Amino acid sequence: MKLAVGSDEKTHLTDVVIAELEKRGHEVTLFGPLADRQEYWPDVARQVAEQVISGQADEGILFCWTGTGVSIAANKVPGIRAALCDDAETARGARLWNKANILCLSLRRTSEVEAKEILDAWFGTAYQPNEVDDTCLAQVAEIEAIYGRSLPQPK
Repeated sequence: MKLAVGSDEKTHLTDVVIAELEKRGHEVTLFGPLADRQEYWPDVARQVAEQVISGQADEGILFCWTGTGVSIAANKVPGIRAALCDDAETARGARLWNKANILCLSLRRTSEVEAKEILDAWFGTAYQPNEVDDTCLAQVAEIEAIYGRSLPQPK
């Protein structure tokens, strides 16, 4: 699988996750400081999201200190369903019910062991089409269509 992976800083956790992804046979393209480019989390999240939505990557993984910033920024790109996952069960649910296509991790809260468990759940779970979740995803797409137009920014 082709993965776009980005972070606003390079850490032991990012190194561990990248090594684990490569060990699992994934093709990894790096963004931000992981690719030796100084960029802030909004730009890194946008680049990874654009890779996923354009089909240049099958999925993405993003990191920032809390994980919320990259999650927020990536979800601004229509069609992206970025999920902040602190544990394996949340990752499983994000894939199973929300058809998440970008995994977001906190550099502060995620241990090496938890990261591997989250990756197991993420890659071991696929979306299962069903009436309720299909309806919910269609509603999310409708929201994106409505608010995808340029609107005044909140103050």
